[in-house]
Order: sequence, then structure tokens, then C-alpha cells
Amino acid sequence: MKYFCVIGDPIHHSKSPRIHNNAIKSLGLDGIYTRYHLQDKEKLRQIFYELGLSGANITLPFKEQALKIADIQDPMALKIGAANTLVLKNSKLHAYNTDAPGFLKAIEEFKCLKKALILGSGGTAKALAHALRGEGIEVQIANRSGAKFAEFKDFPCALYEDLREFQFDLVVNSTAAGLSGDDLPCSQDLLAEILRHKPCAFEVIYGKETPFLKLCKTHQIFCKDGLDMLLWQGIFAFELFFNVRDRRELLKKAMQEALK
Repeated sequence: MKYFCVIGDPIHHSKSPRIHNNAIKSLGLDGIYTRYHLQDKEKLRQIFYELGLSGANITLPFKEQALKIADIQDPMALKIGAANTLVLKNSKLHAYNTDAPGFLKAIEEFKCLKKALILGSGGTAKALAHALRGEGIEVQIANRSGAKFAEFKDFPCALYEDLREFQFDLVVNSTAAGLSGDDLPCSQDLLAEILRHKPCAFEVIYGKETPFLKLCKTHQIFCKDGLDMLLWQGIFAFELFFNVRDRRELLKKAMQEALK
């Protein structure tokens, strides 16, 4: 039997065990998927091996660390600078990023996107920024701190208080703000100015109506949470875990059933 899990902090909210276990059952595979609450990023590789895992999904705030500890780094994950999927193959730990393609599938219904604002500068923001740029979309990064801006050297970056451009077709909250509290990613006044121009909005958090989503709805903004991104990045990760091909529709159906 193969063992898998999702690792993060916090992790109790994760629906990954539900979607992966239902997919495993539907395809008749021999495996089980659970969750692990990690607090010390330096122990990520150690915990992976202590748990006897064949693979793991990595969520906030350990995606940069997941790339760092891998023996072999997929070119896309290396370009992004973060990984959300670890797979053990031939005694080597491989790092991948399925957030980027999962995000693009999740926003397929958002049309005519030319310019996007990403709130946050963590591992998820890196994946989304590269995904959007790959589609020819101009990307602006904004964050409360500039500590990680050096990792976005190919993208324009600004502190929230220094942001002067407010006309975007898409605004994305890639931060953890609202995950376990009532925080917004930045000030309500700044968000009101951005949302006044009626962009589409995307919240990477799923499973709850965050303050960011509530504000978007107040401004009558077309918005989505991260549930479809979870679904599609999970499908792409599952294919890596079990080396399965041409089963995507069955995987999608099984994972959607688990989310209902």
C-alpha cells in the first residue's frame, strides 16, 4: 500500500484527503491519503520519510521549503521557486508545482484578462504569477512587506501603501488572510479602490466565505474561491502520485463527488 498526505500549517481545513481517497477508491488503487500538521519547516524532509510516504501535497507555508529539500526539481517548479507536490521515485524526492496549471483551469471562465494584481508574495503567488504570464497576462505583485520581492525580480512589485495603479482585470488574494480569522490581505480602503474598477476576483482559500470574498460580493464583483484550483491541482498531483494517464475525467468525477 502507498501512503500520501497533505502537509501544512494550519491543515485541519484541508479537503485533500477526501478528494484523493475517493479517487483512489474509484480507480481501484492500493493507497491511503491523510493530513499532517507541521510547524517546523526544517523537519519537512524528515517527516516525509518518517511517515513512509510515497508522495505529499504541500500547502502554506512550506512550498518554498518543499522545493528546497527535493533531490530532483521539475523545471516549472524551479522556475516558480516553489513546489506543492513531492513524489518519491527510485529513492529520490521529486518536486513539482501543480498549482500553476490548476489555477489556469480554475479561471478558464474569466475572459479577456490582460492585467492582473496578485496580493501576497509567497509560494502560491509565484505559481500564479508565472501561470498568468505564460498566458500573456501582465502581472503586478503587491504585499505588506517587500522581504520577498527579490524573488519576483521579473515582475513589478509594490508595497500596498505604494500601489498607484488600480485598474486590473483580475485581482487574486494569494495570502492566508481570512483562513483562520477575519483579516483582509490589505486595507479595506485599498481594496475598495481596486474593486471600484470591477475586476474579476479569485480567492485561493476555499471552504469558507473569507472577508476578501465578502467584500468582493459587496462590490458586486464576479469572484471564485479556490475550490476548483484545489480540484485541478489535485488531479495533476494524483497523476504524478500513481503515474496514471488518460483517466482525467474519471478522476475529476471522483474528486467532485468527494467535494459535495
